Amino acid sequence: MIRLNDVEIFIRSVEAVSFSEAARHLNISPGLASAAVQRLEKALKVRLFIRSTRSLQLSEDGERYLPHAIALLEAQRQGRAALAHDSCELSGPLRLSVPSDFGRNLLLGWMDEFQGRHPKLVLHLRMSDRAADLLRHPLDAALRYGALADSSLVALPLIENNRRALCASPAYLERKGVPQSVDDLSQHNCLRFVWSEQIHERWRFTLPEGERTVGVTGDRVSDDADAVRRWAVAGQGLIYKSRLDLMPDLLAGHLVEVFPSSHCEPSPLHLICAHRSRLTPVITQLRSFLQERCGQLAAKLPPGGNEKVDYELVFGNP
Repeated sequence: MIRLNDVEIFIRSVEAVSFSEAARHLNISPGLASAAVQRLEKALKVRLFIRSTRSLQLSEDGERYLPHAIALLEAQRQGRAALAHDSCELSGPLRLSVPSDFGRNLLLGWMDEFQGRHPKLVLHLRMSDRAADLLRHPLDAALRYGALADSSLVALPLIENNRRALCASPAYLERKGVPQSVDDLSQHNCLRFVWSEQIHERWRFTLPEGERTVGVTGDRVSDDADAVRRWAVAGQGLIYKSRLDLMPDLLAGHLVEVFPSSHCEPSPLHLICAHRSRLTPVITQLRSFLQERCGQLAAKLPPGGNEKVDYELVFGNP
């Protein structure tokens, strides 16, 4: 017989890559954690981990079993929620992974409001510009920009018409001039960020004559996109990232759009789940809430709404 407590200890051990660390989080002894996993292996008749004196690594069978283990615990949680006396009240953990800039500067305030409506929710927020593995980590959902590489994931659109924006501070444009075309980007300091171990230094544009991808360089790179945005506000160079992230600075005049929005790469925002079993009432209501907030923010400055740059000067008369 498979014990759900053993399944939970297995999942926590995967996340912590250590029985002792998983035991510490669960407030049990390392011996109990190790025994629980051994009991689960015996019930399943497979080895879930490859053990050594210095490391703990999932076996191939462990990799295959992990998403089912996560789904098993989620089904238990949903069953308990369905039996709650007040079925309309959202409660329990809400575990999200979000990009750093969006998370710090937009989502934190929005989640204060969401939790205010649902005070029994416990928010676990992981902010990182590395793509979280929703199958390996105990997460309910993740927020991601752009097209999804993994078609097996469930993607719930939050804002589909969002694009990147090429921006700089007024001080930088006054000092260095406004790029007249994408070819001029080679003469500018382009501020780059790292996404999932890769530097975003090939910028794609959707110009009237067709798509163009331009390699850019600059003197600053960070694995925290929020830091890159702050450099741009401080006048250190050009930035090319989600227009939604930059909206507060565009509205305040801290940044100016250099190219029309229609000439920039699409960057839709999705709420991502590992599988449909994760589409709980919490996720469904969170999706509706975030859709509303993203739409309200985008409506404050329609595409091409920043008038501080003369677009006819940049691109010539159509």
